Amino acid sequence: MVLKYEKQGHIAIFTLNRPEHMNAKNMEMFRRLEETMIDFRDDPDMWVGVITGAGDKAFCAGADVKDALPYMREHRNEQEAIGRNIIRGLDVWKPFIAAVNGVAYGGGCELALACDFRIAAENARFAQAEIWVGAMPGGGGTQRLIRFIPRCKAAEILLMGKIIDAQEAYRIGLVNEVVPLNQLMLKAMEYAEAICQWSPVAIRAIKEAMIRGADMTLADGMRLEKLLFSQVIASEDFEEGIRAFREKRKPNFKGR
Repeated sequence: MVLKYEKQGHIAIFTLNRPEHMNAKNMEMFRRLEETMIDFRDDPDMWVGVITGAGDKAFCAGADVKDALPYMREHRNEQEAIGRNIIRGLDVWKPFIAAVNGVAYGGGCELALACDFRIAAENARFAQAEIWVGAMPGGGGTQRLIRFIPRCKAAEILLMGKIIDAQEAYRIGLVNEVVPLNQLMLKAMEYAEAICQWSPVAIRAIKEAMIRGADMTLADGMRLEKLLFSQVIASEDFEEGIRAFREKRKPNFKGR
């Protein structure tokens, strides 16, 4: 199976599983990403997603040059020809954590960028490698990088084809932490469990406000926040949170 999809409690783990091809995304993997991310989005028991790659060399080396790239060229005028996922075409307000275990090139870098948290193993490498073959990013690389890191650093990656190692990625704010490879999934699960202690109703609203608000004026963002706030405080989780605070106990959130 080109992508493993496991559920552990409230945490879903997506493992890109083509280690012999540096976990490059072929068309089967694109289809599987769409299927599993829709399932994750629609499953009320799933609160946080963790994405990683099989093996110890690659998170994802991008699109498969023998399979996906020719398909993309042939179907270049079709909307979402390669399916939808968090890179583009599918809004999922549940948090995602990228556990980057090796190279994250091209579409692999873009998949990591589409996540809310990025934890890098010491051997992680980031690059928008499309320029190496006379192409350009098509999954958000040109848009997300300039929002996440200084424009001049984004230009090095995008226009010079520069490879950024894990420590440089941390220095410029591209990743949250750098850890030894053997501690990567432990750290990613630690992040996921920390998020799971809070109300998923509130978490989803906060992420939606952050993502959608980033493209709005401050006034429009404030209106969006107020609307989402009104919805959150009408939830059962909010009632439970207030009750637990008064009773001096840990809240038992249900995501309702």
